This record gives sequence, structure tokens and C-alpha cells, in this order.
Amino acid sequence: MSCETPRSPSDQERIATVQRYIQLHITEPLARAQLAMLAGFSLPHFHRVFLAQVGESPTAYIRRLRLERAGRKLRTGACDIGEVALAAGYGSHNAFSKAFKQHFGLSLQAFRELGCAAATKLLVAAQQDKA
Repeated sequence: MSCETPRSPSDQERIATVQRYIQLHITEPLARAQLAMLAGFSLPHFHRVFLAQVGESPTAYIRRLRLERAGRKLRTGACDIGEVALAAGYGSHNAFSKAFKQHFGLSLQAFRELGCAAATKLLVAAQQDKA
């Protein structure tokens, strides 16, 4: 009979679980309190640990993933910007446009004019910057 007590998950494991959950549910509303509970942390502690482990706040992480997902949808030019904005969690075209330009450094129009190959390179570069 073993005297060892079960090991509790490390902060890194807990945050990795939250990241997987976010990626699986990125199109749904994601409340920080819900994510903190999933990690087994209080909300303030969750924010501190997530920031330390990931390098950005939970809100910034979710925003970045949603914008990158929106960029993938928009790169072919076939999607309606309004629909993509709503799917990314933005209530207006203007709010989405501003956040998109702040993240990628290009307006939506300029991004679409890049063409699929150049837009893909920009998306990959944006992901590598945070990796």
C-alpha cells in the first residue's frame, strides 16, 4: 500500500487545461470567473497565474485567438465582415475593425487586399509572435 498522496495539478497543468477549454469553446462567451473555477483558482489568483504562464491576460489571450480566427476566415475575402465580427465577439463593425487593425497592423480592407498567401503569412507571423 502506497503512502503517497495524489499529486495536485501544477499551475502549468491547470492553465494548459484552461487554454484547451478556451480553444474548444472560442466561439462561446467565456467568463473569467468560469475559467478560474475550471483551473481551481480564485479569480485574482487565476489572473496572476495565467499572466505569468501565458504572458498575457486571459482576456487578451481570448481576444487574440478570436482575432486570429477571424483573420483566417477573412483571408479569402469570401466571408461577410459583419458576421465574422459577431462571431469574434464584437458588437459592431467599427469595434472589430479597430481591434483588428490594432492586432495585425492593417485595416480590414488592406488585409483582404493582401491575397490569401500573404494574409496566411501575416497570420502565421502573428501566432509565432505569441508562441
